[in-house]
Amino acid sequence: MIDPRYLEVLRKIYNRLNNTNVNWVVTGSLGFALQGVPVEPNDIDIQTDQRGAYEIERHFSDFVTKKVRFSSAERIRSHFGELMIDGIKVEIMGDIQKRFEDENWEPPVDLDRHKRVIEVEGMQVAVLSLEYEYQAYLKLGRIEKAEMLRKWMKSKDEFSGSTSSNS
Repeated sequence: MIDPRYLEVLRKIYNRLNNTNVNWVVTGSLGFALQGVPVEPNDIDIQTDQRGAYEIERHFSDFVTKKVRFSSAERIRSHFGELMIDGIKVEIMGDIQKRFEDENWEPPVDLDRHKRVIEVEGMQVAVLSLEYEYQAYLKLGRIEKAEMLRKWMKSKDEFSGSTSSNS
């Protein structure tokens, strides 16, 4: 069960961005929870493209705690900013790129290729597929989180496989 405060903040984000041309998805722990993974979100992560990151900042200017700017770490870079909405941190990440083993950067994430839309309390919310999230966490060396997703997807596949063979 997702803490209702997260769903209330998600609804505020959804209501402000729904009729814009910003291409955005929910990712991270809330994205997992929305897809049934038993995790408790501790923030809301929004992935978009570069333009979308600055557009989201503009639409939520009254909530900005960290202005969007290009930010780079050892294995990941993006146009990153933060909001605080009703006490919940919302991270904005535009044009995320991960670094390959050979030190080159992969192209920015193609959101349309990895997004799926799910219904949440009457909202059509885009999330990144769990398979994509699994691969992304592996690339970032976040093995524990990747393994948690792999095990959950495997158990779900076995469950759905056993029900379909009984029909």
